[in-house]
Amino acid sequence: MKRKWLSGPYVLWMVLFTLIPLGVVFYYALTDSMTGEFTLSNLAHIADYWPIFLRSIWLSIIATLICLLIGYPVAYFIAHCKPSTQRLLQMMIMLPMCISFLLRTLAWVALLEDTGIINNFLTSIGLNPLPLIRNNGAVILGMVYNYLPYMILPLFTVLMKIDPRLIEAAEDLGCNSRQVFSRVILPLSVPGIVSGITMVFVPAVSTFYISQKLGSPGTILIGDVIESQFKAAYNPNLGAALSLVLMVLIFVCVGVMNRFTNDEEESMVTL
Repeated sequence: MKRKWLSGPYVLWMVLFTLIPLGVVFYYALTDSMTGEFTLSNLAHIADYWPIFLRSIWLSIIATLICLLIGYPVAYFIAHCKPSTQRLLQMMIMLPMCISFLLRTLAWVALLEDTGIINNFLTSIGLNPLPLIRNNGAVILGMVYNYLPYMILPLFTVLMKIDPRLIEAAEDLGCNSRQVFSRVILPLSVPGIVSGITMVFVPAVSTFYISQKLGSPGTILIGDVIESQFKAAYNPNLGAALSLVLMVLIFVCVGVMNRFTNDEEESMVTL
């Protein structure tokens, strides 16, 4: 009985900072801004923002895949280093996360802007400046830079837990290094891949500051629209409706990822 009380602080935290805020979002999304009566008109306006939803999802998918392509080799390399080197590399990966998210993004603005460090260097050696900012590529770059550690760390944790005896058994059975990776290491690291994809995609699809500083009016994301509804336009009901739809989309993506992970685990147990 006493053990149940140990979960009290966690339950209180979830109620205060998760359930109640969600209830507020539902209330504003389903009520009229003038009369406070129940209405679905806020959700009816969602269709006007579908192109922005699709753009946000598309750019987030690209950023997530790039993080996976970069993060997997990095995590694999760290997992095969000696413990002291692992601790050093982990600290180097996590060190940028100790700096403000805003400062990290502004640093890229200083690097990429038309009169920034990179273009000034190109101009000094006689080359023409490049359009490095205010485009989709700059937004994706900002996402990858800010969220890459969320891909590396889950992958590293899973790769570290792989039993080396499984690799030795595969080698004893005649598998070369490529077959060991494709038939042993990669399948066993699927939970880390799914976890990393989820941890990168969820904040990327809802981001707004990166697109504001590195993007252009043509790269507005759904996070920018939601922020504008609470600030510039001051229509919290529509903003809550957009947040609700985005939250549902994120839950669906996470559910699909979790189901995929469960299926992989069941297939591995069967084998």
